[in-house]
Amino acid sequence: MIASAKKLRDIYERKPYAPFFQREFGFFTLERWKKEGKIDESTNLDEIFGFDPPGNYNLCQLGWTLAPFEPCFETKVVEDRIDYELVQDESGRHVLFFKGRRNGFMPEYISHPVKDWKTWIENVKWRLDPKTEVRKLQFMNILAALIDAQNKGMMITERVIGGYMYLRCLIGPSELPLFFYDHPDIIHDCMKSWFELADAIIEMHQQYVIIDELYFGEDICYNHGPLISPRMIKEFLFPYYQQLITNIKSRQANSGRHLYFHIDTDGYAVSVIPLYKELGMDVMSPFEVASGCDVVRDGQVFPDIAMFGGIDKRILAKTSDDIDRYLDRILPAMYKRGGYIPTCDHGVPEEVSFENYMHYRKRVLEYNR
Repeated sequence: MIASAKKLRDIYERKPYAPFFQREFGFFTLERWKKEGKIDESTNLDEIFGFDPPGNYNLCQLGWTLAPFEPCFETKVVEDRIDYELVQDESGRHVLFFKGRRNGFMPEYISHPVKDWKTWIENVKWRLDPKTEVRKLQFMNILAALIDAQNKGMMITERVIGGYMYLRCLIGPSELPLFFYDHPDIIHDCMKSWFELADAIIEMHQQYVIIDELYFGEDICYNHGPLISPRMIKEFLFPYYQQLITNIKSRQANSGRHLYFHIDTDGYAVSVIPLYKELGMDVMSPFEVASGCDVVRDGQVFPDIAMFGGIDKRILAKTSDDIDRYLDRILPAMYKRGGYIPTCDHGVPEEVSFENYMHYRKRVLEYNR
């Protein structure tokens, strides 16, 4: 087993005083640092920030923030609005952009592809067929690398768009809450297709490897709690989650390997932890501080889950003394607790200077032994 895989597995096993696995959630500030001459295209970020080599291998055939359509919708301009253009994106959503500019701002979503039974059946459902040749070919193209990763002892992570994120992509965040009341039969059929696709693709993967982690991109919370009620979560999501988990475990029952269940959600996630623990959740991330999450406090309340994230990205834009005071509260406590990977609670924002981030990395690396 390679060293980074052993180090990562110790975190998942929640071993107290295990060295922190060194990585970051992501970056939004790299262009600033390039303009300032701090880094360039040849800079090895892993080296200068002390990041560990990957300890896991991600299987990414089942979506994350977008539904795993095959084929995707055609991306095209559907209406010219002088200063704006209405675009159909790869997920079939109609999105309003500034003309000639698709990035650097929050787009406005005008409509989503599923509005009723007709649009679901005719435009969307068939794109979730698990048996297409393209899906098989995509897997065959990464099979050698996947088997090599397993031979090195790396954790095999199955990334899947969570049910809420998937339904939001299909129906829209504003429309979805009432859709549960008005069209529960359509919701269940959407989730049945989600399950059938995920189960079939993961079964194909399991013919070659053992799955160590089932990782859902869920984003089911906002700054005060879940975006749908616990009753809706239990009625419309959990039966499909439970069956998928059961099927995965049954296909590798003789491996002796634990299947870690990981939920990723922004917002105030603490109120849904007990819900997902009913399904055996082992890991949650990224514990957004601005929404009220606190990994030290929450880690004491829920000692049996691993926690990733929880570093307030806003603090890193302040002074080195502010950063030190903040980290002195979090890092020793979570190092003692175990089961923690310190990363920003989202991508490192542009406001964070290179010097501040280097100071932060120096402090985290103190717990690398």
